[in-house]
Parts: sequence; structure tokens; C-alpha cells
Amino acid sequence: MPGRRINPGTSPLLDIHTYGRAASSREQDFTPAQIEYIRRTVHRAPEVMVKVLSRGGQDLKAVARHLNYLSRNGEVDIETDDGRHLKGEGIEQALIEDWDLDLDQLRPGVDLKPRPSPRPAPRLVHKLMFSMPAGTPAQKVLSAVGTFAREEFGAKYRYAMALHTDEPHPHVHLVVKALSEEGKRLNIRKGTLRQWRTQFARRLREQGLAANATTRAARGAMRPWKLDGIYRAGMRGASTHYRRRADEAARELAQGAAVADPGEERLLATRRAVVQGWRDVSDQLTRQGQLELARAVRAFIAQLPDPRTEKEQIKATLLEEARARGSEERQR
Repeated sequence: MPGRRINPGTSPLLDIHTYGRAASSREQDFTPAQIEYIRRTVHRAPEVMVKVLSRGGQDLKAVARHLNYLSRNGEVDIETDDGRHLKGEGIEQALIEDWDLDLDQLRPGVDLKPRPSPRPAPRLVHKLMFSMPAGTPAQKVLSAVGTFAREEFGAKYRYAMALHTDEPHPHVHLVVKALSEEGKRLNIRKGTLRQWRTQFARRLREQGLAANATTRAARGAMRPWKLDGIYRAGMRGASTHYRRRADEAARELAQGAAVADPGEERLLATRRAVVQGWRDVSDQLTRQGQLELARAVRAFIAQLPDPRTEKEQIKATLLEEARARGSEERQR
């Protein structure tokens, strides 16, 4: 926030969601870094994605499968923290041995102290994915992730990474050993991910690419609703929650009655705070003489999409599907 020292490990560069409530800081100038952050956001610079893959990091077989997936059965180059480039069959087992993951897996069994209840096995590795929108130069994404990994994990945590370009959006898989060389465990929290997104975006900008790291609420983004994927997951028994939500929305549409959604008021309250925050940002920019950027902020506010709850998004998708089917039937 303007006029305050920001800890990049825990706070965004400018928290639009709460800025509108910080009346005492409104008269202090934005820093040059904050102005550039605002400019990137309102001009819709590409957003970076850093994702933690939650499954398959607790046992050696799962780790081996994931490393084999990264190498595409030995066809894709894997770069390690010590600068090696590995390719070919069997590299997953070589990494497991080099990182002493078999010993790490035995560590929980050595402690014979009684515990009140069984706990899940600790992770052997963390599986991360860094990606950018389609059209981003893949090698620059790989270079940015490499710089990030060296600064964040170098000489502390062993890691390996691989670039995948088989999808439109280039992405890099990064596997990090959960236990450091000194025996310290790597814990990933919400603030950690925020910091990593910021660092990744900065490294991409050093490569000459437009990249930003904002919260979804600040840029007015809505989570995409993918009906087909949800139904497929529901049929496999993997997404009963979304199947239930889709069935509930379909019943409401058929009956012409809407049931109050408890998440709607929270969503609207968040949007009100975001809009007020951006308005205060525009006012502050005007006071600083940044008139063109202030106008861009106001245009950005006007273009924010209407906030819709998960149920509303489902209903909109169902109605669109119904209209498409009706159109096909009339054409036939």
C-alpha cells in the first residue's frame, strides 16, 4: 500500500481489495514500482500461473512416475539444480538415488515416539508448475523459471525441471525435494505462492515479456465454468460436488425458482471493496498528475465483468447449452 514498507514475501505490491479501506494512506504518493504495477494490471498484462500439484509426492513410486512424466518417458530434457541435463530411460531412478529419497522415506519410521493418531506420510517432493498464456516464447519461460529456482532453492533444496510445449500454453514442471540438505522441511503456504508468482513475473519481465501477478479479485476475473469436464469427472465419481451443484442448478431452471446462494453476498461485498479500491487508486493517481493512467483505471473499472457465483455460472452454461441444442434441432 502507498507509503508503507511492503514485505514481498507476505503482501502483494498493492492490495486493491483493502486499499479502499485504508483512508490514512490515500494522500501518500504511489511509488514508481506501484505505478508500473497498476499500469500492467489495467492494461491486462498476461498473468503468470504458479500451481502446486497436490497428489503423488509421498512415496517413491509416485515420485518416479511424475519424473517419468516430466521426461516424457525419456524424450524430454530434464535440467537439475547442479546444471546437468538428463535425457533417456531410467533418469527418474537416478534422481531418486542422487537425492537420497529412499532414506527420506525411511525417516518417519525411525521415530518410535507414540503418536495420538496416525498421520499421513510427509512429502518427499513438492510438484510445481509454472505457465504462461499461449504465444509466450517457451524458452523464455524456461529461462525465467531457471533463474527463479536458482535464487529460491539453489544450494538449499535439490530440484529438477522440464519444459513442456505439447499444449498451447508453455509450462515448466519443477520438482523440489521437500527436505533441504540441512534437514529443513519446505512448507508452502498461501503467502509463499504469492511471493513465487511475483518473482516469476519479475523474471519474465527481465526476459522482455509482459507479465503480471495480481489476485483474481483485483482484476475482476471469474473462475471459468467447464461443464463437460465436470460431468466427465462426475461420471468417474471424482467430482460429486460439482455434479450435485449442476443438478441443483438444472432443477431451479426447470422450476423457474431460485434458491438464495449464501456465497452471493460475499462475492458482491468483495467486488464492492475492489471497485472502491480502484476508484481511490484513480483519485490518488489524479493527485499525482498521472492523468492518463487515472483514466485507464476508470476504464478498467467500467469493463469489470459482472460478478457471478458458481451456481449462476452453471445456470448460464446450461442455458447456453440448451440454446445451442435448440438451434441444431431447428436447423435439422
